Amino acid sequence: MQITINGSAAEVDESITVAALVRDRIEGDRRIAVAVNSGVVPRSQWETTQLGPGDSIELLAAAAGG
Repeated sequence: MQITINGSAAEVDESITVAALVRDRIEGDRRIAVAVNSGVVPRSQWETTQLGPGDSIELLAAAAGG
């Protein structure tokens, strides 16, 4: 199925969840925020949030600053 991740087209399994996408795309144990179709998905819902065709996903990593 085709989705968009951070502005780029991507092909993923039809049964993918937010949690599986994060595991597949993000290295290590980084702090990540996820938005699906402009709505933030709380980490507590990643395992149960199913992605659909045409969804637009933003994976945002926290950055240290000062």
